[in-house]
Amino acid sequence: MKIDEIKNTVSLFRLKRSIILGVKSLWMHKLRSLLTALGIVFGVCSVIAMLAIGEGASYEAQQQIKDLGSQNIILQSIKPTNTTTAGEQERSLILEYGLTFRDISQIQSTIPGVEVTVPSRDVKDFIWRLSLSVDGTAQGTVPWFPEMKNRDVIKGRFFTQVEMERRSNVCILTESLARKLFPLDEPIGSAVRMQRSYFRVIGVIEDKPTSAGSETDLSTEDDSGDSMAMLIPITTLADHFGEVLFKYRSGSFEAEKVEVHEVTVRIEEADRVLPAAQAIRHMLERNHSDSDYKMTVPLDLLRRAERTKQIFNIVLGSIAAISLIVGGIGIMNIMLATVTERTREIGIRRALGAKRKDIVLQFLIETVLLSGTGGLIGVALGLSIPLIISHFAEMKTIIQLWAPVLAFTISVVTGVLFGIYPAFRAAGLSPVEALRHE
Repeated sequence: MKIDEIKNTVSLFRLKRSIILGVKSLWMHKLRSLLTALGIVFGVCSVIAMLAIGEGASYEAQQQIKDLGSQNIILQSIKPTNTTTAGEQERSLILEYGLTFRDISQIQSTIPGVEVTVPSRDVKDFIWRLSLSVDGTAQGTVPWFPEMKNRDVIKGRFFTQVEMERRSNVCILTESLARKLFPLDEPIGSAVRMQRSYFRVIGVIEDKPTSAGSETDLSTEDDSGDSMAMLIPITTLADHFGEVLFKYRSGSFEAEKVEVHEVTVRIEEADRVLPAAQAIRHMLERNHSDSDYKMTVPLDLLRRAERTKQIFNIVLGSIAAISLIVGGIGIMNIMLATVTERTREIGIRRALGAKRKDIVLQFLIETVLLSGTGGLIGVALGLSIPLIISHFAEMKTIIQLWAPVLAFTISVVTGVLFGIYPAFRAAGLSPVEALRHE
């Protein structure tokens, strides 16, 4: 038992002495050691920073898709590229396209698993409050709009089923529109006007989020990108603005007839969303000869975003791995030069009784010290850069716990792998030849 304890003590003493010698050797060439470790520093730093930026961008994209509802299918009316022929244009000045209430009725009656639908119709024009005006949108919709769209009512309330049936002149303003029309006053209870119709403000709802993957946004937006819209009962919108929408802008005239601009369909179970979307697509293809509609399936977009995230992480990880490999090559290069410089020292140690494993251990300790120190500095920088980006660029970054641990581990392993060859080369020197080296 005592012999084993003595052997353990001797081994610990040798290890401690090797570490001290390694630190002294690296400290004697501070600048060279620092420059050698920079490759590892930048490699570890880039691993953590790139993964944090990629994770933040992926999170925002997935969150925007989730806001649309993973069990929802969103249908939008779009103006077809080739609407009418020249002869048809002469016979009619009204452009008719898009989704219809017949489409909604067929979806509800023929597609299994449909829980609820939210139709909406838009009228774009100036919204007035006294002398203030904003180029915005009156969006006719239904009382369950906030729940389906995952949007909270910030002030007041949303209109009810009774108000929709009575075709009441009530409206809910988006947060940005309320700030524009009521910069100093309380909007609740006040009146706003579009064309010749007045509406009483009963609530303020949060702005429409940017829809990831959606190319068509039915809300009019100002320069800051906030939605400028007021929500009113769809029955009220039909009473005040009719079936045909007339636009008089900059000396031009347009007349359009669109029954429904957007329909959100909620499916009871997430497993049925994609089959239901396929069935709806086939049904709309039969009802519409022109491509005057667009379908967005958030669940499909979410799966694509998750796959894109995986590919993005692989690409970023590969780039960072290349940086670490370059840093490892730098360590190998400098250690090979060190072996040549310290050939006589190695010969003296071998002559005094040092074994080959002692020489190997000595050089491996130095490479681990180099890579480990570079890894720690790289981790510190890698944790700081995402915070700086989030603060100054207002860009979301997410640092996963495993990222700095993985990056530091890889840096140490890289040092060991690239230090093995120089260490064994040093240990393989003949003591006699090493002592003769000048």
